[in-house]
Amino acid sequence: MDDEALLELALRLADQAALAINAVRAAGFAVEEKSDESPVTAADRIAEALIVDGLRRAAPEIPVIAEEEIAAGTAPTEAGTRFWLVDPLDGTREFAAGRDSFAVNIGLVDSGRPVLGVVALPATGEIFSGRVGVGAWKQKGDGPRHPIRARAVPEEGLTVMASHHYRHDPKLTEFLAGRKVAKLVNIGSAEKFCRLAEGSADLYPRLGRTMEWDTAAPHAVLEAAGGTLRRMDGTPLLYGKPGWDNPSFVCTGLV
Repeated sequence: MDDEALLELALRLADQAALAINAVRAAGFAVEEKSDESPVTAADRIAEALIVDGLRRAAPEIPVIAEEEIAAGTAPTEAGTRFWLVDPLDGTREFAAGRDSFAVNIGLVDSGRPVLGVVALPATGEIFSGRVGVGAWKQKGDGPRHPIRARAVPEEGLTVMASHHYRHDPKLTEFLAGRKVAKLVNIGSAEKFCRLAEGSADLYPRLGRTMEWDTAAPHAVLEAAGGTLRRMDGTPLLYGKPGWDNPSFVCTGLV
């Protein structure tokens, strides 16, 4: 399968996972705690099983690294240079709290770089997709797929996206000092990247820990839309790191 076909595959699976998550939400669910004290629900597990099975059936030659398999110790031990990174329910805290900022992330990495990604927002019905060097798109429900593009900072100042969970972190105040900020929006999940990609926000600093499956898919969408993601020292954020941990980073629109 070429990258265009792989993107279509990821789109189909993300949409199916979003529907499954919404069904769990409507039916009610319990929240459990994993060994790292992060929450997990039936929606995480059902969505991951659906996505992982679909990816492995359609493209068995590409390893799949998925959050819940990592937690369970059943993920592949060797990812190689080309592999999927899957977060079946990014923003489980938001989902469990009844908020709407949660996402499905399916990203493809090649030689340390994200090359394509899909981010579905089940609560709003939006699906964002992108192929780096080709373009980025947004669709809602059964509607058409429209190209999207990151924007240059408007005269009134920055619209800043920040994590809801870390909204009181003093490091954010320090980071934004001296910048012209028009609006600060605190939400969870990969939705923050998507708002930069579609040109409705300008800056997203992440000043704490994330995992590679949190960022690979939205990273691809943002870069495909003309935005950037860099580590705090200005170097690229690469994938396939030991332990799958990310350092702090900052996302921007057009610069």
